[in-house]
Amino acid sequence: MSESLGAVLSGHATLLFLALTLGAWALAVALWQAGGRHALLNPTLVAIALVAAALAATGSDVARYQAETSVIHLLLGPAVVALAVPLFRHAPAVAARAVPLAVALVVGAVLNCVVALGVLAALGGTAATLVSLAPKSATAAVSMAVSAETGGIAALTAVVTILAGIVGAVAGPALLDRLGIADPLARGFGIGLASHGIGTARAFQESEAAGTASGLAMGLNAVLTALIVPVVLRLLGLLP
Repeated sequence: MSESLGAVLSGHATLLFLALTLGAWALAVALWQAGGRHALLNPTLVAIALVAAALAATGSDVARYQAETSVIHLLLGPAVVALAVPLFRHAPAVAARAVPLAVALVVGAVLNCVVALGVLAALGGTAATLVSLAPKSATAAVSMAVSAETGGIAALTAVVTILAGIVGAVAGPALLDRLGIADPLARGFGIGLASHGIGTARAFQESEAAGTASGLAMGLNAVLTALIVPVVLRLLGLLP
């Protein structure tokens, strides 16, 4: 009986894992709304915790889970392209602040890399770890590719990149509030620069203008990070 049940579950793994993922997200959003949209109840953070707990409780293989839910990954491309729609709507406001946004982009991209390396070096991180964390503020696909190309550990980079996104989405808005930054474009750009896609989702919860600026920062920072990280690592002697 148990073998038969196992065979049935195995044959429907894709549906089960997709149901788990979507169900975890729906529950996370419901908890977030019921909790007054508290930052610590960020839907992405809660959904990740729920899925991780379910996989651990059932002894499911993470690699298989990723393979069976790969169809969700296919939606990321169209979702990113769709960011062009709100960007078109807010293009005049973005163009009017092109210079300060460009300066913020360069400074932010450099600091994202340098600060991460400085903190980790102070904590005694190895060269491989330093290289792995340098591109953490780019989107996961870009950060992992940069890490792999520069001799880092792509899996470690992925974990830290996701953590950076979650921390930014949870703590970023509160920090900006304390700093007295209320302008939607400034808030969104800062969140997207530090917290890529997860932060962008959080920024859209504030307003379309903030989400637009965050998506723009996310895309530009991914390109700039891919260019800056190898240069910084060479200057620090971490790359030949």
